[in-house]
Amino acid sequence: MNTTTQTPSAESGVMPLEMAASLGIDPSAWDGVLSALLLNLDAGLSVKRADSGSYVHASAHLATLLGRSPEELIGLSDVDLFGNEAATLLREADSTALMMGRPQCSEHRLSLDAAQPRRDFKVVCVPLISTGSAAPEYLAHLWMDVTESLRREAKLSMALMQLEQQQIANEAMSRESQEVRQRQSGGGLYQRAQFDDQLRREVDLSTREHREFSLVSISIDPPNEIEAHLGPSARPRVTEALGRLIRSNTRAMDASCRLSEDRFAILLSGVGLATAHARVESLRRQCATQIVVLDGHDFGFTVSMGVASFPHTAHTQDELLDASGMALASAQRRGGNCVSLASIRFDAVA
Repeated sequence: MNTTTQTPSAESGVMPLEMAASLGIDPSAWDGVLSALLLNLDAGLSVKRADSGSYVHASAHLATLLGRSPEELIGLSDVDLFGNEAATLLREADSTALMMGRPQCSEHRLSLDAAQPRRDFKVVCVPLISTGSAAPEYLAHLWMDVTESLRREAKLSMALMQLEQQQIANEAMSRESQEVRQRQSGGGLYQRAQFDDQLRREVDLSTREHREFSLVSISIDPPNEIEAHLGPSARPRVTEALGRLIRSNTRAMDASCRLSEDRFAILLSGVGLATAHARVESLRRQCATQIVVLDGHDFGFTVSMGVASFPHTAHTQDELLDASGMALASAQRRGGNCVSLASIRFDAVA
């Protein structure tokens, strides 16, 4: 059974009985006010002895809340009504009110019937001092059944949480759709800004998890005689064919991008230098045997590639870009239609 205890805050100024005295009002006039308050709060009233904890009064509404008649409650204790565990917590709240000498509010989950689920109550305990006594002899309790209120709050909280989760899912779907549209607008390849973001994320991930990945720089070699004869309209057909080959040779976790008219880049996630070399060598051979058709003419094309890996050939994003670019330049100097690897770094040992 859960329970919380707190002290109700009093208005600055005078309390009701003091107010009645200051205004010359008969204190018994507050009976009507208190009755209206109890009715409005849908609260039950009980009075029990401070020493024994036995009930000496119970309102009809409280008896209805507890599933008994008012007469049945008289002389019973919290142990008789709710069992030892619940009675101990209720008694602790009573002791706090007696010690502090002012009303205390506590919340309890009580089992009223073994066949029924537990119900939640908010209970305000007010010490009552009898005439001629220095210490409170009785404790008045206001009982309010808050079970349905808490259920509504729980449902609202669950609905808000589900709404938040749905909003997060919608935002993720929107981002994914936007990325798909951006890739589709670029022939299925990433736009440069998205590729750079992916590259930064891969560098951060590989740095944290001590894993490797590779970056491939690709350049279409100068046009052959047939392509040169067909003129400027031939090069777009070549870049389209290369884009299709790149897409078919990369995984969902990889990223590829067209950097310029004749330059492309591929990020191979979780792939080291040797594996990257084998994969792009296969791509190079496919390019060399690819047939492009334009205006009834067949022609081919070749590419040069430079491969660098993180962290073996570079330790930062800029170094990686430079290493793959230098490896590409080396492949171009060798006449094109080949793959060159960046040099593996061997840091000096102090």
